[in-house]
Amino acid sequence: MDCSHEAKIPRTVMLKAIDATPDSFKEFGQVIGVYPDGEEFGPHDAQLDLTRGIPRFYIMHLEDRKLKFRTITHHASVTQCLGSIGGETWYLGVAKASILDITKSKDEMDLKSVQSASGHYYVPPRPDEVCVFRVDGSKFLKLNVGTWHAGPLFKSKSMDFYNLELTNTNVVDHTTHDFRKDGVVFLVDE
Repeated sequence: MDCSHEAKIPRTVMLKAIDATPDSFKEFGQVIGVYPDGEEFGPHDAQLDLTRGIPRFYIMHLEDRKLKFRTITHHASVTQCLGSIGGETWYLGVAKASILDITKSKDEMDLKSVQSASGHYYVPPRPDEVCVFRVDGSKFLKLNVGTWHAGPLFKSKSMDFYNLELTNTNVVDHTTHDFRKDGVVFLVDE
């Protein structure tokens, strides 16, 4: 009989960073770059959904966000925008939104679905669905509603980011999946 209680060491998955461009990031949201002042609103602008609460736009200071992650989060009620102050390079792990429509059949809802603390149903992302993007220069990412994300991650000691979400996003609309359940931790190959 084996009575050892040795903790299982998670398998490290190396993810090669992809440059965030409007085309490469379109499954997860938008890359918004610099445009001339006076240009009319169009598809190159962030297509926001802030209708379920009061918008909050703030600068967040982050420290020690190394190029490694084991958890990933989504917000079911809002798009979110993130960008570095000063255009310094940063990284974001992502997976496609997997929120389920509760009007669908019971069979679809039972397919590995989980109910979040805020009430919506989702399917946790699989490790093979995760990728990581590199964001350089004067641009920001707009995440679609429900896009799973890990980060911002960066190489320097600290960075400041602007963040647009709702005033209560991190209290009532913050669902996290821990990949330790899958025996995985991610490392950005840069």
